[in-house]
Amino acid sequence: MSAARSPRHFTVLSREWCHLCHDFIDALRPFAEQAGWSFEVLDVDLDPELEERWGEWVPVLLHGGTELCHYHFDLAAVSAYCSDFPLESRA
Repeated sequence: MSAARSPRHFTVLSREWCHLCHDFIDALRPFAEQAGWSFEVLDVDLDPELEERWGEWVPVLLHGGTELCHYHFDLAAVSAYCSDFPLESRA
């Protein structure tokens, strides 16, 4: 899923072959849809800088430069973080 970047946009650092990454995205997807957040998935193996920085930490959920969780989707932590962002007007 990719959308125009907005204040309510996550980035998931992932690997195509990583089962934890697939589970992480499957857990994130319904939360993001319900909360009105978009997300994009970046494969660290396709970007040497990302691979060097994040290495074995994937999957990682980022909002801008803020790491929200890694390895497993932390619903409580992400929900608490997202509660600080008001819903965007759809006018």
